[in-house]
Amino acid sequence: MNRRALVGFLIVLVLEVLIAVFVDDGIIRPLGGDVLVVILLFFGVRSLSTAPTIWIAVSVLVFAWGVEFAQYFQIIYRLGWEDNAIARTVIGTRFDPRDLVAYTLGAVIIAIAEYRWGDRYWR
Repeated sequence: MNRRALVGFLIVLVLEVLIAVFVDDGIIRPLGGDVLVVILLFFGVRSLSTAPTIWIAVSVLVFAWGVEFAQYFQIIYRLGWEDNAIARTVIGTRFDPRDLVAYTLGAVIIAIAEYRWGDRYWR
């Protein structure tokens, strides 16, 4: 287990919870939270995997895009989960193309950090 990545995961998780509980605006909560969710997922996977950073970042980005496109196709309603609060929160209910941009920005931040610090950080 990569402890640095686990610490990163826990820090970003706390930030996400703080944003969800205390921030109610049109920028930080919806877009900042979406940038951070990609970073959160990256740290979660990185804490358990020794795969190259770029592969993890791209995989997390593709996953996030997949969830967003599932919203476009109203998967929550097609599965009959519209009354499940957890499913509605995790999967979401509304497609927003700005979310795709936010997810991509999160992956770019990961890529820049990797370029800047590289494997030295993960040892």
